[in-house]
Amino acid sequence: MSMTAELLYFLASVLFIIGLRGLGSAETARRGLLISEVGMAAAVAGTLLHPDIVTYKWILISAGVGSAIGIAMAALIPMTKMPERIALSHSFGGLAAALVGVSEYSLHHQTVAHSTMGALGFEVLFGGLTFTGSLMAFGKLQGFIPGRNITYPFQNQSNIAMFAGTALLLVLLTIWPSVQFFFYLMFFVAMVLGVLIVIPIGGADMPVVISLLNSYAGLAASATGFAIDNNVLIIAGALDGASGFILSVVMSRAMNRSFGNVLFGAFGKADASAVAALAGSQEIHEATIGDAAMLLSSGQKVIVCPGYGMAVAQAQHAMQALAERLEAEGIEVKYAIHPVAGRMPGHMNVLLAEANVPYDQLKEADEINDEFAEADVALVVGANDVVNPAAKTNPSSPIYGMPVLNADLAKTCIVLKRTMNPGFAGIENELFAMPNTVLVFGDAKDTLEKISQALA
Repeated sequence: MSMTAELLYFLASVLFIIGLRGLGSAETARRGLLISEVGMAAAVAGTLLHPDIVTYKWILISAGVGSAIGIAMAALIPMTKMPERIALSHSFGGLAAALVGVSEYSLHHQTVAHSTMGALGFEVLFGGLTFTGSLMAFGKLQGFIPGRNITYPFQNQSNIAMFAGTALLLVLLTIWPSVQFFFYLMFFVAMVLGVLIVIPIGGADMPVVISLLNSYAGLAASATGFAIDNNVLIIAGALDGASGFILSVVMSRAMNRSFGNVLFGAFGKADASAVAALAGSQEIHEATIGDAAMLLSSGQKVIVCPGYGMAVAQAQHAMQALAERLEAEGIEVKYAIHPVAGRMPGHMNVLLAEANVPYDQLKEADEINDEFAEADVALVVGANDVVNPAAKTNPSSPIYGMPVLNADLAKTCIVLKRTMNPGFAGIENELFAMPNTVLVFGDAKDTLEKISQALA
């Protein structure tokens, strides 16, 4: 490989590291993304200088098709559908890694070295698993597949057995690389396993699933780098894999859950009896638009708790418009962001940033939880389990021990809800029946707009 290509790969690797660091903060995220984009351009340029390229015809055609798909996805998919887009992107990444592995193996299976075969097998295993698993996550998020967990007898045992089987096939392939049956059987089982692993996982765990699949895609890409001797793929894949895994750990801790519980616990199923019980057992205090407007305007400090319902209603712009109106009256407004509010890590941050909410108003749960006791109003917009005080007070609750936002400690809590249906955990929210809580029913976007009009 030419010195120019190696320098471009080195530049790309450095830019990826700097860009990833920038993505760790809302204030520097845009800059980090731009730096990473420049790094990717450098990596592509270095690859185009590879001496094994005999024609650019199919490369240019593929680049054109891929660019068209990427531009269409960016232009047509709204920010509220970002989790679905991320899941779909992960599936493409996993498929790309798997196809590179299949191509390399089909060309060199008679002469491939044992160490290279190990990398190829690992790449195809995790690439295939990521491809179908991400498609399943996309289907659940989009509603093509039921978002609840789908279970059947001996599900966990069969999944573990299948994964052990693919690992065994990988070992056998490393010993006898020329046995093509082992290779293609492993690829097929890995893709089936991707489907079966995600089916039993409910919507409550989608943030962890998405970040974990991101880690798998990174591992597959890194293995691709080892298989084809590409340093920038090794580095970029390792960064992606490590950051995805760390983020998965953070998400699990935010829900007080373990990986084992997420992958095998079949959590996140809201059953009909729980919905009926919730609708009939709680004594709630319903408020009007005028009541909510009066409560908001009479306070000095408002903390907003956004959730997935805000994304569904596409209410982030209406929320920011209301916040600006409150600030014009001298009322302080902050946003409390729970790590697992929404359908992917950072979902609420992305939506609110798109609505031009100032970065300094976005506060992580640990940073702002102590301020709720000083707040006049906690405004809950489409959030449920992440504000449920049962996590702090009820040892029998399935979410007990999960860190939640202290919305119940505010002087008044206004909850915007479409219906009395429970959150993903399928349990009653004790916050709704507390004496300092009022509920305003309706579409969140429409409700926020009407509250703004009432304040005019």
